[in-house]
Amino acid sequence: MTLGVLTFHRSINYGSYWQARCLVEGLRARGYDAELLDHDSRDVRWAELRCAFRPELPRRTPRADYGRYAAKTRRFLAAFEQLRQSPRFPLDRPEEAGRYDIILVGSDEVWNFRHPWYGSKPIFFGERLRAGRLLSYAASFGSHEARDGLPADWSRKLDRFEAISVRDTNSAELVRQGTGREPVLVLDPCLQFPPPPPPALRVEQPYLALYGHSFPPWFARRVRQWAAAERLPIISIGYRNDWADAQRVEAGPEQFSAFIAGAQAVATNFFHGCIFALLHGRPFVAAPSDYRSRKVRDLTREVGAAHHLVGERTSADRFAELLGAPLDPRIPARIAVLRRRSDAYLGSALG
Repeated sequence: MTLGVLTFHRSINYGSYWQARCLVEGLRARGYDAELLDHDSRDVRWAELRCAFRPELPRRTPRADYGRYAAKTRRFLAAFEQLRQSPRFPLDRPEEAGRYDIILVGSDEVWNFRHPWYGSKPIFFGERLRAGRLLSYAASFGSHEARDGLPADWSRKLDRFEAISVRDTNSAELVRQGTGREPVLVLDPCLQFPPPPPPALRVEQPYLALYGHSFPPWFARRVRQWAAAERLPIISIGYRNDWADAQRVEAGPEQFSAFIAGAQAVATNFFHGCIFALLHGRPFVAAPSDYRSRKVRDLTREVGAAHHLVGERTSADRFAELLGAPLDPRIPARIAVLRRRSDAYLGSALG
């Protein structure tokens, strides 16, 4: 049985890379002949590169960091070539993707109409794909809110899917509104099909891993306060944060996982910062940004880690409790339950 996975597999983004890789490798481990559908667009490539070098638009990237972002980009490009992929085809010509018994759409924000370069691309709704069956796994509408509804023509496209699963409650509500169907809420592929343990980093001393950018000042203040009390340097991964003690902007996907795995604790405002802290069993605090707040809240609530979300009124003592103590053992137990539910969905949907 041939199985094509359709997602954002060439985004210069740690989460996008790892969820694409984990999903394909997980499906192959289950015995499916799975590969990523290697769609290509010149406009998308340029958009990805612009974002890679200027991730905090409209804030300008310091000139001194361009070499580091270039090194990070090269590491991503090399990692992409190691992924199991189909022959390349144009993004706007899905019929050239080849024929598959099953095409699985997801994970990532594949149905987000507001995505700056992938938004409203019909291919992610199954248009003109040559598939015996269409399914989704952990698909998301991202920042497109349920209160904005799902237009009728896009709802009809989802009717072609034999089985639908999503990764957040907002996406579930949109599917419900648009199709009258009840989607299954499943785990992100990185938690469902954990990647192999990364190699240990050679570091001089224990550290706190910082992942994300545009952190609110109160969050930076509290994290620095705790790190100073514990005599831990703060290492910023993938992006520059001037309040960190060291910058590892150039980290590739494997290094990102290794930095999270080797940290004493993790501070983040990104969805996959939480995912990888959970994956590697690291204490963490998360200050979800406006763009990511819904998916971060849904994730942490589902796995029993909602108390790791912090706000401006969270005390220094509470930060110390969350960053200084091991994860509640009920969290991995809850992830195991959700993993079985996600596995049951895949077993039923794939047949």
